[in-house]
Amino acid sequence: MDVGGSSGGLPVNNKQRAMLPNKSRGEFTRNPRKDSEGLSESPDIEFEYADTDKWAAELSELYSYTEGPEFALNRKCFEVEFKIHVSDKKWTELDAAQHRAHAMRLLDGLEVIAREKRLKAARAILYMAQGTFAECSCEAEVQYWMRYNVFLLLDVGTFTALVELLNMEIDNSAACSSAVRKPAISLADSTDLRVLLNIMYLMVETIQQDDPDDKPEWKIIRETVRSELGSPMFNNEPISVMLFGMVTKFCSGHAPHFPMKKVLLLLWKSILFTLGGFERLLGIKVCKREELGLPPLPEDSIRVIRSMRAASPPASASDLIEQQQKRARREHKALIKQDNLDAFNEKDPYKADDSREDEDDNDDNDNSIEAETFPLERDEVMPPPIPHPPSERMSFPKGLPWAPKVREKDIENFLESSRSKFIGYTLGNDTDTVVGLPRPIHESIRTLKQHKYISVAEIQISKEEEFQKTPLSGGEEDVEMCSTELLYQGILPSLPQYMIALLKILLAAAPTSKAKTDSINILADVLPEEMPTTVLQSMKLGVDVNRHKEIIVKAISAILLLLLKHFKLNHIYQFEYMAQHLVFANCIPLILKFFNQNIMSYITAKNSISVLDFPYCVVHELPELTAESLEAGDNNQFCWRNLFSCINLLRILNKLTKWKHSRTMMLVVFKSAPILKRALKVKQAMMQLYVLKLLKVQTKYLGRQWRKSNMKTMSAIYQKVRHRLNDDWAYGNDLDARPWDFQAEECALRANIERFNSRRYDKTNSNPDFLPVDNCLQSVLGQRVDLPEDFQMNYDLWLEREVFSKPISWEELLQ
Repeated sequence: MDVGGSSGGLPVNNKQRAMLPNKSRGEFTRNPRKDSEGLSESPDIEFEYADTDKWAAELSELYSYTEGPEFALNRKCFEVEFKIHVSDKKWTELDAAQHRAHAMRLLDGLEVIAREKRLKAARAILYMAQGTFAECSCEAEVQYWMRYNVFLLLDVGTFTALVELLNMEIDNSAACSSAVRKPAISLADSTDLRVLLNIMYLMVETIQQDDPDDKPEWKIIRETVRSELGSPMFNNEPISVMLFGMVTKFCSGHAPHFPMKKVLLLLWKSILFTLGGFERLLGIKVCKREELGLPPLPEDSIRVIRSMRAASPPASASDLIEQQQKRARREHKALIKQDNLDAFNEKDPYKADDSREDEDDNDDNDNSIEAETFPLERDEVMPPPIPHPPSERMSFPKGLPWAPKVREKDIENFLESSRSKFIGYTLGNDTDTVVGLPRPIHESIRTLKQHKYISVAEIQISKEEEFQKTPLSGGEEDVEMCSTELLYQGILPSLPQYMIALLKILLAAAPTSKAKTDSINILADVLPEEMPTTVLQSMKLGVDVNRHKEIIVKAISAILLLLLKHFKLNHIYQFEYMAQHLVFANCIPLILKFFNQNIMSYITAKNSISVLDFPYCVVHELPELTAESLEAGDNNQFCWRNLFSCINLLRILNKLTKWKHSRTMMLVVFKSAPILKRALKVKQAMMQLYVLKLLKVQTKYLGRQWRKSNMKTMSAIYQKVRHRLNDDWAYGNDLDARPWDFQAEECALRANIERFNSRRYDKTNSNPDFLPVDNCLQSVLGQRVDLPEDFQMNYDLWLEREVFSKPISWEELLQ
C-alpha cells in the first residue's frame, strides 16, 4: 500500500496536484518558503536538550490523528458503565471511596471471558487514564484528573492485570495468522493491543513526572512501581524484555499487526523510568567514582553543554577575499550573453546544481560552519525565532569550555618516544622514571599527570583481567543487582536480535529510505480502514504518516542511547557487547544515511496539526481544517522531536566510534565528512558539538587539502571539543595512523566480551577444573551416592571385575 504516491484515485487539477504528496522523495512535503534571492540566514535555535519533551507533547505523540474518533468511543464505554452503577453525579463530584469502588468494578471487568466485554472495560479504564476529559474545561484540568486517576488505578493493581492481558494478546495466534494473511493491515487489526498499550503508556508517562506537591502515598506508589517494572516480576522478566520480544516478533513477520510506535514509546518510557535519565546517570557516575576512589569529575558536562553557544567563527581575511571573488563572479555571470552561458556553466564550480555529487563537493570546499547561503532548491528559510525566556547559562572565564584529559596510555607513549629519542632505550610501562631526560620533558610529564583522567571503564577492565587471570583465588565478584543489571541479564540471550530489529524499524522510518517491497510495514497503526477520498484527507494522512515516522525515530534513538549509557556505567563489557552488535548490524552507515538529507528541512519540518493534538482536541471545539491551515503548520521555529532524534543519533555514533580505530576508519570509508559538515548548518550548540567530535576523530585521515580548505571547521573543533593533550588530531602524525585491521580489533574485543559473559552469566558451562574440590576423607565417604538399579543388581560382578581381579601395588600407592 503506497500511501506516499496515491491521491486516492481522484481526478485532480494542477493546483491540487501541487498539494499532494511528493512521491519521488517517498514522503509528504510542504512547499518551502524561499526569499527572492534563494539565500537564507539561519538563526540560533533555542533548544534545551532533556530526557523528554514537555508532558503535553509526550502525551499527544502517543495517538495518531487517525485515532481521533476513538476518544468519544472510550468516553461512551465509561459513561454506560458509570450510569449503571453510580447515580447521576459526575466523576469529578464523587469522593475518594466511590472513585476507588468504581475503579475496582472496572478492574473486575478485565477478567471476564467475553472479548467484547473485556474491551469495553479496557476502554472505560483508558478514558479514566485520559483524565475523564468530558468533565474538564481546560487542558490543565485534564492533566490534574489524569494524574489523580492514574495513581488510583495503580493503587488498585490495574497495571499487573494489563500486563497479563497484553501477554494474552501477544500469544494470540489467531490474530497473528489473520494479520499475516491480510494484504493490507489497518488500525482495526490492532484495536485490543492499542487500548492496552495506551493505558500502560499513560500510566508510566504520568507516574514518572515528579511533582513536589504529590501526596506521600503517591510517592510510595511511584517507587513501588519503579522497582516492579525493573525487576523480573512479570512473566519472570522485566517488562522491557517483554516489549523487546514484541519488537522482534513484529520484525520477523509473525505479527505485522503490532502497533509498533506505541510499543517503542512504552519501551522507551519504561527504560527511562526504571533506569533513570541523564541527570540520574550523572549521579550514578559520581557515586561510582567515589566508591572506586577516583577523583571527582572535572566539570558537570550537562551544564557545560547547555551553556555553549552555536559556533559562528569570524571570517578570516582569506575567507573575506574569497567571498568577494564569489560575489564578483556572480555579478560577472549575470552580464554574460545567453549564448555563452552554457559554456560558462560547464566550468563554473559555484553554480547551484541539484545533483548529490556537486552538493558534496560544494560542502567539502565550504569553509563556513554557519548556514551562510543555501541553493534555492536545497534549504527552506527558517521562520523567525519565537522569543523565549533566557535559559540559565554558566558564566565561564574566557578560554576553553572543557578541562583537558590525558589517558595513562598517552603518558606511556610520550615517555616511550622521549626515552627513545634522548636516551636510546625504553622502560615499558614505567611512567615515573625520568632519569636522563631534559627538564622541558620533566615539565611536560608533570602537566600530563596533572590532567590524567582515569575512567570507571578502565578500572572495570583491569578488575576483569584479574578475575580471568586468577579464577580460583580471585574470589566471588560482588554484582549489584540494580535495574540495569537485571535488564542486561534479561536481554542478554537475544540481544543481537533485538538490536537488528530496532535498526530495521529505524531504517524503515528514516526519511531517506525509499519504499521497498521487502521492507517492513511500520504504518499498521496509522492507516485507516478506508483510504482518503479527498485532497484534504490525503494531506491530513500525509502529515500523520510523516509524524508517525518521526516519533518512531525519536523513540528508537532514545532507547539505544539510554541503554548504551547505562550499560557503560554498569560494566564496560555490557556496553561493548551491545555496541559491537550495533556495529555488526550496520548501525554506522545507517546513521550516516539518515543524515544524508537536507537536515535543516528535517529539523524545521511541520508534520503536526496542533488542534488535533491530545489533550487540546478533547476540551476545545475543533475548527474546520483547510488545505491552507495544514500547509501553514504551527509557528514553532523547529521541531523538538526531530532535533532530539538527530542529537541522539550523533551521540550514538560518537559512542560507537570513540577510541575504536577500525570504526573511525569506517567513518572515513563511508565518506561521512561532507554529510557531517552539512549537519553543522543547524545552529544549535549541542548538535554542533557532537558533529565536531565526529569530525575531529577522522581529521588526520582526511588529508592536508581537506584540512586546508576547512579551517573554520578546524577552528570550531579547537574551540568547542575537549582537548586531549599530545593528541595530533589536526596533523596526522599520530601513532594510530596505522593500517586498518578491522577484523583483528573487533575479534580481540569480542573474545574479551565472551569471556566476561561466560564468567559472569553462563554458570552451566563453567570449567570443571575451576570448581572447588572437597579433599576431606570423612565428608567424601559420608556423602550419599544414589546408584542406578542395574549397578546394584550386578554389584558382585563389578567387584570381581574392578577390584578382586586387578592386582594393587600397595608400595607404589603409599609412595
